[in-house]
Amino acid sequence: MSYRVVLVVGWILAGAAATGEEPSATDTLARRRTPVVEAYERARDSVVNISATEKVQRYGRDLFGGVFLFPPERSIGSGCVVHEDGYIATNAHVVTAGAQLVAAFADGSEYEARIIGRDVERDLAVIKIDPPRPLVPIKLGRSDDLMIGEQTIAVGNPVGLQNTVTTGVISALHRELQVGGQMVYRDVIQTDASINPGNSGGPLLNVLGELIGINTAVRTDAQNIGFAIPVAQLRDMLPEILEPEKVKKVQVGLKVSVAEPPRVIEVRDGSPAAAAGIRLGDIVRAIDGHSVARGLDFYVYMLQRDAGDKVGLQLVRDEKPVETSVQLVEVPKPDGQRLARELLGLQIQDATGKLAQQLALIGGRGVIVVGVEPGSAAERADLRPGDIIVYLGRYRIRDVDQVGLLLRELRTGEPVDVTFWRIARRQIAEGEVRLYAQ
Repeated sequence: MSYRVVLVVGWILAGAAATGEEPSATDTLARRRTPVVEAYERARDSVVNISATEKVQRYGRDLFGGVFLFPPERSIGSGCVVHEDGYIATNAHVVTAGAQLVAAFADGSEYEARIIGRDVERDLAVIKIDPPRPLVPIKLGRSDDLMIGEQTIAVGNPVGLQNTVTTGVISALHRELQVGGQMVYRDVIQTDASINPGNSGGPLLNVLGELIGINTAVRTDAQNIGFAIPVAQLRDMLPEILEPEKVKKVQVGLKVSVAEPPRVIEVRDGSPAAAAGIRLGDIVRAIDGHSVARGLDFYVYMLQRDAGDKVGLQLVRDEKPVETSVQLVEVPKPDGQRLARELLGLQIQDATGKLAQQLALIGGRGVIVVGVEPGSAAERADLRPGDIIVYLGRYRIRDVDQVGLLLRELRTGEPVDVTFWRIARRQIAEGEVRLYAQ
């Protein structure tokens, strides 16, 4: 019977060929649709091109201790949407405190962006735009099961050419990459997918269109050697960058895994979350009736709340539904001036008056250094009165109270990176130093 079926099928195909029938355009297109095409189509609406126009000059030192200024410049980079509310992941080196950021999409729409937080050691950052409608977030994949030789797809903005796609394979895993003679990126992915200046911050995808890494660097002295920060590091960073206590001074006392399902991984003793009876292992399913599909939803929704709000949570515990509510409270304000003086040797105060107005003109916020303690870590780093502290670690500084929140857990001997602006000769220069708590 199977023999006759083959003959009949062969006769039908031969007849079609004899009549000169060509495959339809739909059939031909379907045959050309490769996994790379499908992966790009899944991710393209999530990829953004980032332009960063410096509003300040960068400040540095040469090998002989001399001071020099990098001229203001316009740079390009890439990023990818990680939440539909407008949160975008990119490289820390793509965005700086003194830059005007614009995120552009494949459909031509453009939005001004602001920095939520940076992790310089991981070379990761999160920026925020305010779109008129929900965006399409990229699907976060895994980087702990990657295979040497697995196909990769890089999408980005190389040399200003928007939404360029290149392909390759994973060439190696767990590389260490030294940048600029000092910074070392650990556990990075090596790929031979073509990565050029402007690809930085863009997604490295697998053939399913899932994010497996954030493209970060290329060896300029070689061909087809590029590197990406594994998506696992992005997953670890997001809860830290978006923590309500650090960003909005709102105490929740709860951490949720970014991985699916959104599971509670920390409940702080004495916190509003502990008072609400939330337990480790609970799965958050909704906040005030809004579905929580991923852990990132939890943080985004919490950042929309303020101290004094009562937030309803729908949980799953031991496969049973549980409902509770959390009364959000303001984080107690540590004495930021005292901590800055005792730990770093910095005397600081909020920017006011004309200085605050000048900072506002360039989209800046920060606290001003009004004194430096003799023999302190700050004096050894050459920080001076008049310098403006704009970042402590990964967080953008707004006022002295926030400095206190960020320094309250700093212990003697622990490092903190300080990004500052220095105003001289009607110019603003930006610099960065690492201080160790004294």
